Amino acid sequence: MKLLVTGGAGFIGSCFIRHILKKHPEYKITNLDALTYCGNLNNLKDIETNPNYKFVHGNICDKNLVRDLIKDCDWVINFAAESHVDNSIKTPEIFIETNIQGTLNLLQASKEIGIDKFLQVSTDEVYGTLGKDGYFYETTPLAPNSPYSASKAGADMLVRAYWETYKLPVLNTRCSNNYGPYQYPEKLIPFFISQLLKDEQVPVYGDGQNIRDWLYVYDHCEAIDTVLHAGNLGEVYNIGGHNEKTNLEITKIILDAMGKDESYIKHVEDRLGHDRRYAISNDKITKELGWKPSLTFEEGIKLTIDWYLNNQDWIKNIEQKRLK
Repeated sequence: MKLLVTGGAGFIGSCFIRHILKKHPEYKITNLDALTYCGNLNNLKDIETNPNYKFVHGNICDKNLVRDLIKDCDWVINFAAESHVDNSIKTPEIFIETNIQGTLNLLQASKEIGIDKFLQVSTDEVYGTLGKDGYFYETTPLAPNSPYSASKAGADMLVRAYWETYKLPVLNTRCSNNYGPYQYPEKLIPFFISQLLKDEQVPVYGDGQNIRDWLYVYDHCEAIDTVLHAGNLGEVYNIGGHNEKTNLEITKIILDAMGKDESYIKHVEDRLGHDRRYAISNDKITKELGWKPSLTFEEGIKLTIDWYLNNQDWIKNIEQKRLK
């Protein structure tokens, strides 16, 4: 089986490649990544010499390159995306170009060439925000509240359209907040760890009571693997961890693990359009495909914090690139 993985030098994409090569060592993977600021080939140092792995530096917005690569693959798994909400508020046009136009290029080339499967990796943010109760289901109407989530919702709708119109064999997954090793330190957990390593305060938006459902990255990779091999074409599968935590709770867990007190918390002005709560129902993927998370949040967060503390050079290398 030959896979084209787009955005494979990023956080989730690199972990997925590592997962596939370990679980399916006979599969061949081509990793297409533009190496924007959060793409990092150091994420894949341990597998870069694997004979079944190949890296291609390029952008999913490059139609000719995309077509050439898809000609030589069976499945396309699209992780490539601009994903930081704050950046989408400042420069939304970049998110439209990559997340919508780039996805369209992949879909069109996949249709023309006739690939066996196309899996779009999406986010629970396309559903908008929840009140105190309830969950996001695959049938929940899309109601994105940021330029980022709107661009991902647009991409999801294109995936649906290519199934309905052309019968392109698509699958769509929507996940909750991922955490784990190799996450670019602009996201909450690695950013706060990097701040505390420098003995600096951590900025918490608003009152810190925004709630997210947290999913360990390798559990997410196993879920995508499961959907690829057993999912019903044309379907959406929600992937969550059933670990709802407020941002303040996560902050205090990190502080405690690093021996810091709450004086290191600095409350800052809330983000524009900040969704209050996300929570995903896993019922469909659990009942239909038999997937469930393998780690508790307590197990996963310990592994995650330990990884960053034991790989401080990885963080330093990223910070040095920022300064150039």
